[in-house]
Amino acid sequence: MGKTGKKGGKRLKKKELAKMLMELFQNNPAEVYDIKRIFRDLKLDTHPAKLLCMDLLEDLAMDDYIKETEKLHFRLNTTGQVFEAIFNRKANGKNTVTPLDGGEPVLVAERNSLHAMGGDKVKVTLLARRKHHVREAQVVEILERNDKSFVGKLEVRKDFAFLLTEDRTLANDIFIPKKALKGGKSGDKAVVKITEWPEHAKNPIGKVVDILGQSGDNTTEMHSILAEYGLPYAYPKSVEDEAEKIDPGITAEEIGLREDLREVTTFTIDPRDAKDFDDAISIRKTDDGLWEVGVHIADVSHYVKEGSVIDKEAVKRATSVYLVDRTIPMLPERLCNFICSLRPNEEKLTYSVVFKLDDKAVVKDWHLAHTVIKSDRRFTYEEVQKVLEDHKEASPEDYKMPGDHEADPNFNGPDVLPAEHFATELITLNRLAKQLRARRFEHGSINFDRSEVRFDIDDKGKPIGVYFKVAKDANKLVEEFMLLANRTVAESVGKQPKNKKPKTLPYRVHDLPDQDKLINLSEFIVKFGYKLKPTGSKEEVAKGLNKLLTDIQGKKEQNLIETVSLRAMMKARYSTHNIGHYGLAFDYYTHFTSPIRRYPDVMVHRLLTRYADGGRSASQDKYEELCEHCSAMEQLAASAERASIKYKQVEFMSDKLGQVFEGTVSGVTEFGLYVEINENKCEGMVPLRDLDDDYYEFDERNYCLWGRKHHHRYSLGDTVQVKVVKANLEKKQLDYALVRE
Repeated sequence: MGKTGKKGGKRLKKKELAKMLMELFQNNPAEVYDIKRIFRDLKLDTHPAKLLCMDLLEDLAMDDYIKETEKLHFRLNTTGQVFEAIFNRKANGKNTVTPLDGGEPVLVAERNSLHAMGGDKVKVTLLARRKHHVREAQVVEILERNDKSFVGKLEVRKDFAFLLTEDRTLANDIFIPKKALKGGKSGDKAVVKITEWPEHAKNPIGKVVDILGQSGDNTTEMHSILAEYGLPYAYPKSVEDEAEKIDPGITAEEIGLREDLREVTTFTIDPRDAKDFDDAISIRKTDDGLWEVGVHIADVSHYVKEGSVIDKEAVKRATSVYLVDRTIPMLPERLCNFICSLRPNEEKLTYSVVFKLDDKAVVKDWHLAHTVIKSDRRFTYEEVQKVLEDHKEASPEDYKMPGDHEADPNFNGPDVLPAEHFATELITLNRLAKQLRARRFEHGSINFDRSEVRFDIDDKGKPIGVYFKVAKDANKLVEEFMLLANRTVAESVGKQPKNKKPKTLPYRVHDLPDQDKLINLSEFIVKFGYKLKPTGSKEEVAKGLNKLLTDIQGKKEQNLIETVSLRAMMKARYSTHNIGHYGLAFDYYTHFTSPIRRYPDVMVHRLLTRYADGGRSASQDKYEELCEHCSAMEQLAASAERASIKYKQVEFMSDKLGQVFEGTVSGVTEFGLYVEINENKCEGMVPLRDLDDDYYEFDERNYCLWGRKHHHRYSLGDTVQVKVVKANLEKKQLDYALVRE
């Protein structure tokens, strides 16, 4: 073919180019081609030839011969007419199926769904495509039912009942025969499983599997949230019985196998309401003038053996869940709050990373060891913060105090040493942590320091006030040494010479930000007078983001720009395929420091022990599957936590109907504005239908609604006055109305 996209002096015909394109993809079925490469490989260098090629690519994609993997990137479509997929149910009837081979979702209309439920594994056939219509499929067989249950309020009639559910994936309520009610009464919150959905019936038929209690009761509502996300709200008796059999005693023989650090000054630092202390820190000066800092982690894997009853339950849960007013632990209470918890003045088995640092917090040496420790004191963050603030100016050596005892039975048992007694150690650790932190940011770690809203709750679970949790030096001190321990053990396995394959390890990975969202962010912040270069090396982009986050501190647009920046970030997850952690700017990172509440840390402990004993690399497939499960459970737990916060926000605002508050536009969608009240961070919605002074259009790129006629604009970050109109606890929804000047 000649240089001009002509053949034998003639312009290339559509049929010929189509054949060339089909051959290109057919001969390279696994290859993804971007548009420039297609032009280059087929030597298309005239404008008409390129336009013809673009038209043909569109036709081939419409015919499902090829698929567009991302904008202007194409590959051969290897999905057949009939394939297996996972069904995703939508309340609006626009259901989709996601092919098991990871292809793009395909639309399934309700009439073609065979009443499949969300998460069902189905066999699907593609329907003939209509010109200029999206591809559609039809479910021909349900291969495997998802074990999903639904949560809602029972409405019991004379001969039958319904479950009224807020689940958005169901357009209709669930019909329950009287014999399948399990004693439920009208107004009870219940968990229901669908047993059948006859082909021509409007409503699915279900049976009650559990009655949670009377609607509106705090425990009932918290258990409802857990059940809604398929999370456990009770502990199996068999697992608790197994935990009761564990001998917590630490034998002389066991101590003989470990590094004995019981005499080293050691303490835990945790939130004031914590009961499971899974990390402790020790510090002492060595003879060669270095600081020996030990990060000691509860040795859960010593007590929880792989494949045991307790282990299987921990795998299933994968994480503890932290709702507003309670913790749903990953391990039975006897283990997480007693045997494994690093309680003060008790000998405990730990797995420790022991560092030797110089005065500039440079690690000169480190080792990993199974240890035995004895914590001298249980600190709250507030106590440590007070010591750090009281002794800012003075030399730490001035504050070594004699053992003047005071009793504090809630925290430490009798004879508690006052916080001041540990001033030297705390000040030294803080100084070292600050140097570690500064170096981390120099290397491109991103500084998202956001305050979190928390509720003060009375003994009935009712929210009576709001406070903001801000990370201060005490929190950052602990965080920095945990990061150092996690990073160091990850490097010890992952960082190998080029010719040596690293052994399998679950890493905590974090991908690069979404490029399009970064470009959008950089365009968005210009109107506030800020700049960000969205392209360049990882380090350059991270440094640009950090500069932006520093520049907006204290400005009225801070919250808004932080929110938009966070949206550009990918979610961190677990994987045996290490791609590094972008947000922390670490090439190797894992989770080692919280095995009481996270299963990946238990896996890491087991593998580190195995490798230290000279064991072979573990099965990557097995651990990758576990990583995917743990990532999914982490997301579910986070969703349940958010739902519990949302519930408490609605409950907190329910006695403030009609009151007016100042708020900030925290979200903009095509159906309205989200507004967050400034004084308590309770978020509600102003529906678009209530903005009746104009016809408003949604501008997605600029996060705003603008009026066609009067050109009034509501943008993310705007300050507005709102009135509380409605507080719907069932839907966990607050409705606000704008109060116009």
